[in-house]
Amino acid sequence: MAGDELLKINGNEILDILDYDFYMADGDVTLTFKCADSSYKVLKANAQNCGLEFGSFLMDKQQHCKNKCVFCFIDQMPKGMRESLYFKDDDSRLSFLFGNYITLTNISEHEIRRIIKMHISPVNISVHTMNPELRVQMMKNKNAGKSLEIIKRLADAGIQMNTQLVLCPGINDGDELKYSIEQLSAMYPSVQSIAAVPVGLTKFRDGLEKLEPYNKQTAGETIDIIEEYSQKFRKELGTGLVYPADEFFIKAERELPNGDYYDDYPQLDNGVGLVRSFCDDFIYELENSDEMPNNKKVTLATGVDFYPYLSALCKKAEEKYNIEIKVQKIINNFFGETITVSGLITGIDLHEQLKDTDFGDYLLLPHSMISDYTNRTENKNKFLDDMTVEELEEKLNVKIVLTVGGGGQLLRDILGVK
Repeated sequence: MAGDELLKINGNEILDILDYDFYMADGDVTLTFKCADSSYKVLKANAQNCGLEFGSFLMDKQQHCKNKCVFCFIDQMPKGMRESLYFKDDDSRLSFLFGNYITLTNISEHEIRRIIKMHISPVNISVHTMNPELRVQMMKNKNAGKSLEIIKRLADAGIQMNTQLVLCPGINDGDELKYSIEQLSAMYPSVQSIAAVPVGLTKFRDGLEKLEPYNKQTAGETIDIIEEYSQKFRKELGTGLVYPADEFFIKAERELPNGDYYDDYPQLDNGVGLVRSFCDDFIYELENSDEMPNNKKVTLATGVDFYPYLSALCKKAEEKYNIEIKVQKIINNFFGETITVSGLITGIDLHEQLKDTDFGDYLLLPHSMISDYTNRTENKNKFLDDMTVEELEEKLNVKIVLTVGGGGQLLRDILGVK
């Protein structure tokens, strides 16, 4: 009944959705409930047809981050945005369910043992540095260094891990980056990938520790360090193992590697190989599709980083099809011009920079602009500044189509075909 609490499955204590999914095996199960009236009942049911629904997707409260990282993006956001955007999650269950990265600084011994017992993989870990003292300094958490020992425990248990290093110039790059790569690579194949991501800095950093953004020179130096290890690992392990985010190549003004460089693209959601994968997918669809376009003219909006790549792709599509494709570069005035990715563009910047545009049939926007990864149960049809897609449509007097997927899907959306 509504209000009952599920306590056990086949005698095993159920604390959250991971326990539920693990113990709710195929076949008949015995369920123990605490009823709303404080009585208890035991029922037998079939796991496939039990029909239970829970008050939250985790069956528990979401765990918040206890760190105060010097580079934390949430600390660099202005006031007045929707409340959920200010919640810092650091929940191991979200790592398994949605691919979120966790720091391991607030994971309990129960959770560690459960990961090993259930052999849940992969675990996505924000490492940042393998130097314990430096990790404490960067994350402002006295447990940040000691928690690195958990990575070794998980590796010894055969748990697969994807790791990321958010790099800050002069702090955890250079020799510290080399040390982190060497320490993490020693745990291969449990550590399956290492992503190096440049720190993102907004204009709202008053009162925060001074950090410098990457420039052409420092980005290039970081790529060179990673390349040396990547080539070594490819010879010894058969995989590159460590990869720079696309932003490093863009900031260094270097050509993006080909698809083979990224192996099986283990860290696409971290912006590692995302541009190459997208472009290759677009070109493949362009060369292998004979669909005739239903549209005559469409407009696309994107961030500064992806603009030259998207423009080049759309020019190829215009050459093949009798269609006009306008690509609009959106500068991030809201967070500051140092923020150049599409996923952090707000509705107000879109409106201000597109309000006098002749859009044609419709305006195409990437779905990443409106996805809210901090609260997956609330309305996702909003930009970061709380403007809805419908409100922007009304302001611009244009139909907006959100494109979801890779480059091939974008081309189909441009052409207006399924």
